[in-house]
Parts: sequence; C-alpha cells; structure tokens
Amino acid sequence: MTDTEIRRLWEEGRSEEAFRAIVSGYSERLWWNIRRICGSTEEADDLLQDVFVKAWNSLGSFRWESSLFTWMWRISTNICLNHLRKKRLLAIVSFEDTAKVLGRRIDEDPDFDGDELQRELYKAIAKLPEKQKLVFSLRYFDEMKYEDMSEILGTSVGALKASYHHAYIKVKTELEKNISCWVNPF
Repeated sequence: MTDTEIRRLWEEGRSEEAFRAIVSGYSERLWWNIRRICGSTEEADDLLQDVFVKAWNSLGSFRWESSLFTWMWRISTNICLNHLRKKRLLAIVSFEDTAKVLGRRIDEDPDFDGDELQRELYKAIAKLPEKQKLVFSLRYFDEMKYEDMSEILGTSVGALKASYHHAYIKVKTELEKNISCWVNPF
C-alpha cells in the first residue's frame, strides 16, 4: 500500500487499518535494520515492538513531508541508538566492554546462520563507534543512498561519506587481522 493510500485511510478515521498496512509493509525491513544495529534477534523483536508503539503514538502528528518509510526508519534508528546508549551505560557500571558483549552475543546467537566471515564481519561492525556502525550498516547492508541517510540522520552527505570511509577502513583492518583465509567481501 502506498503512503498516499495509508494517509487517506488515516484521515478517514480508519487508523487501525492504516496502521496494519504500515506494520505489514515495513516490519521485515525495520527488523533487519534493528537486528544489524543491536546484534540480537531477541532485542530486534522487542525493539521492533517499541518502534511500532512509538509510530502509533506519533502518527497523528506526522506531517507527510517525508516518506513514511523514512520516518519509520528514523524512529527505529533512534530507538536502537537509545537502547545502545543504555547498554553502554550499564556496561560502564558493570565494567564490561560493549564491543565484547556484542561480539559474544553474535557468537551465542542460535539464530545466526552465517559462515565464519559473516560472523567476523558482524563482530568488526560491533566494534565501531555508534555513528560509524549505523552509517556502515545503512550503506553496506541496505545500500541506502547518502541523501536518504542524510534525511534520516540529519547529517550532511559529506560527513556521512567520511563516516562510512572511516568505518570501512576499520572493518577491513579488523577482518584482515581476524580472518585466516581473508577474502575481501567489499
């Protein structure tokens, strides 16, 4: 269903029908975005619910100036970033390294079905600073254009390109260090 059709449903007072269309249209893509950022299937399930609760509560104030998907992506990204900040604070309090915790989660995730290279890629991404992790994931996995990222993240295209470049170098270096049979996936 298109944004225009969903907007029409909402404006006609058929809010539940409009929201069901949003959930069915965006759930999978948002779930994968959350999963890549947070590194856990269980967290992705919980955070996706949080995204839809936030969207439901805010849809009445959505101005329809951007696409619905861009708005939903921004909500999911912000919820993930807030979640990671809370985890980082807990890690500081408990003196645990957040990157090690995320790496351990990837190793222990029963739903992860990738090979060694994919596992190491996710671990390398987990070690990136928050902004670089986000930009790298959006560009590498989702092939999102810098202009779209700029709209979602409120950052200039130039800054996003620089963040991606720095993230790419760090991920490549980490993979070269940790993979014995290195094959460049980029």
